[in-house]
Amino acid sequence: MKGCFAVRYMKVIFCVLMVICLIYSVSIFMVGSGTFSFAIWIAGAVFFAAAFFLACNDRWANVPVMLRRLCYCIITAGVIVFAVFMAAMISHFGDKGAKDLDYIVVLGAQMRQNGPSIIFRYRLDAAYEYLLDNPETICIVSGGQGRNEPVTEGEGGKEYLIAKGIDPGRVMAETEAMDTAENIGYSLDMIRQNESETDRTKTIGIVTNNFHVFRGIHLAKGLTEYEVYGVAAYTVPWYLPNNMVRECFGIIKDFPELKW
Repeated sequence: MKGCFAVRYMKVIFCVLMVICLIYSVSIFMVGSGTFSFAIWIAGAVFFAAAFFLACNDRWANVPVMLRRLCYCIITAGVIVFAVFMAAMISHFGDKGAKDLDYIVVLGAQMRQNGPSIIFRYRLDAAYEYLLDNPETICIVSGGQGRNEPVTEGEGGKEYLIAKGIDPGRVMAETEAMDTAENIGYSLDMIRQNESETDRTKTIGIVTNNFHVFRGIHLAKGLTEYEVYGVAAYTVPWYLPNNMVRECFGIIKDFPELKW
């Protein structure tokens, strides 16, 4: 009897999670960000639909034992990896950098016809606030031009900061980078060109949305001897699950390049 109740309970959970994933995937798709991250949630819905199907009529019990154990191991390993990475992200949500950094690097995000996307604007606004409080800091806005962007992210972000009142002499644009590693690497090259080759005492801040700070900092530490700090920008809570799950895949991709 208890077993039957547990099975019914699990079927309800799987069904609810399937519906949640489908609804969330639609909300992510409607943002129109140009990425296909909504597919992650469709895949989640398919997974929970399959789990629901296997929970019915004792189908899961009829799956060979070795295959079940393999599935359990894969799912457990995936949960552990994602939980560790998410904990690492959360540990940097409150990063505010250090006072009077020599440079801050704003990691690019999508530019639209009407200006920076909302996620990019949050990064630029965090940079704006930091630059107001630290008048000697130089800002580099980094990012090239994607096929769906009217201008480079570097130039678009630079113009946004200047329009808000930042001195043009304090803002530089890096316009070639196409991913996070290039954002940081190319910006560091600009800093080195601006400084003496023997000067390794500079301090830099990586400005990006809170879920992205962890990867940004640890990529930068692998590329420079400068002191590296994070400056965390806001993220709309509703989109945070999507961004954090997608960021887990980004960490996996860049894992060999991260310096711990």
